[in-house]
Amino acid sequence: MSANASLLDPTPAARPAAFLHPIKVEPADIDFMGHVNNARYLNWVQDAVLAHWNKLAPAEDVASKAWVALKHEITYRKPAFLEDDVIAQTVLERFNGARAFYSTLIKRGEEVLAEVQSSWCCIDAATLRPARIGEHLREFFFPKGE
Repeated sequence: MSANASLLDPTPAARPAAFLHPIKVEPADIDFMGHVNNARYLNWVQDAVLAHWNKLAPAEDVASKAWVALKHEITYRKPAFLEDDVIAQTVLERFNGARAFYSTLIKRGEEVLAEVQSSWCCIDAATLRPARIGEHLREFFFPKGE
């Protein structure tokens, strides 16, 4: 491990399975061209990342921390439409200090509609200041044997 690598970076053997978050395409998501507006994908990624955090983190961490998006890189592959069954498949790649790095695929069946790399800042819910992601969270997000 290099001097700059975080103790919280997973090894390839510790990489978790993708978290699956179903998405309901709403009429308000549809733009003038008849497909989901590109900006909506950012909401979907946020919903998936927060659902992942809320499901896996201990209740005391969920209550005391919040998340702010720092950066999204989106590659759009195909459009989504109103009747589509869409799912966000998100993976927490690593976290370091107060930052978490996610990779998310927006999919319709096996078709990839969008690929998203995003980074997030963990903040203290009371002070709204950056909060280090505790090492104790490693066991919840990068369990042994996955």
